[in-house]
Amino acid sequence: MISRQGVADKILSVGRDVYNDIIKKMKKPSMKFPIRSLANVKYDPKAGYFEIRGKTATRTLSYNTVKAFAQTMRLLATTKKDLLDKNDIAGKREIYYNSKSWGECRFEAQPESDTLLDDMEAMLGVNREQIGYIPEERGGDVTGPLIVIDQNPVTGEVVKINCAKLGSGAWSIPSRVEHLKFESDAKFILVIETSSLFQRLVHHRYYETAKCVLISMSGVPTRACRRFIRRLADDRKLPVLVFTDGDPYGYCNIYRTLKVGSGQAAHINKFFCVPQAHYLGVTPQDILDFGLQDATHPLEEVDIKRAKDALKNDPFIKHHKEWQDTLNQMLKMGVRVEQQAFAKHGLNYVLDTYLPEKLKRGKFLP
Repeated sequence: MISRQGVADKILSVGRDVYNDIIKKMKKPSMKFPIRSLANVKYDPKAGYFEIRGKTATRTLSYNTVKAFAQTMRLLATTKKDLLDKNDIAGKREIYYNSKSWGECRFEAQPESDTLLDDMEAMLGVNREQIGYIPEERGGDVTGPLIVIDQNPVTGEVVKINCAKLGSGAWSIPSRVEHLKFESDAKFILVIETSSLFQRLVHHRYYETAKCVLISMSGVPTRACRRFIRRLADDRKLPVLVFTDGDPYGYCNIYRTLKVGSGQAAHINKFFCVPQAHYLGVTPQDILDFGLQDATHPLEEVDIKRAKDALKNDPFIKHHKEWQDTLNQMLKMGVRVEQQAFAKHGLNYVLDTYLPEKLKRGKFLP
């Protein structure tokens, strides 16, 4: 991890290059940004995540780009002076409103500032949590045999949270997790897509039976959730198993993003991906093995398009024949299945039968 001073030095270097272009070289200044898309990544199974290739976009000061160029310079200056130099933090929404004092280069809408933040993050080669930017979204919920060692942000006093003694609730992952430490005797981490199924497992204290840490993603995992899982898995050397709905979105968006990252965030995948993750279910074969044929839904046009697009363009899917076979089997069956479908056999079938059986088999998708 680069230090805050290291990030500040990078920003100063960008500023010096722009200054030298204008004052010493008498030419239009420009800045280069890595292109953030699936077309500019490669999947290296040894590294375990999408790595960004070398394609870049150049932003040169001109009549048409003067506002975006000025916004970039103001954002870099604000980041250094207000966050790094003062050891402060800011949300993306705050940055949008902060720009209202920037005169003609203010942002007209938050998507403008969000995109520029992503560009700046990619240009500097750091994740924005290191700089002091905090995400707006929730991080996910955790319960099970895990003690999280946090600290009081004002006094520095150590705070220990026992995630096995939270009653019927769970601990919410904070927006910044780099400082956290862990104690745990769990055997693995079970990451769950839906909060309703997570709550069922918490209600019946499944983590005691399976000796696992339970983490709820509530959809595509947030940056904080991914980073927390990665740090916990690395620190305690724990396997990670992922349990999502059985549909192309669960496979190619939720699971794939957690394991190897995404094209849009390729510049930070090395921090946020979880290469040790494996996919537990629900697979198309599970529909047959666990008698769920009458608890499925027909694939919609968007599901079919997502699956075919992944088979054709996703470097992770194209690398793993197991995933190609899974998606092709789903397309052939023409159905998708939700995690809650196991309830047709009884509300607790999922924790009494499905999960124990899948764990006993020990065969997971890469």
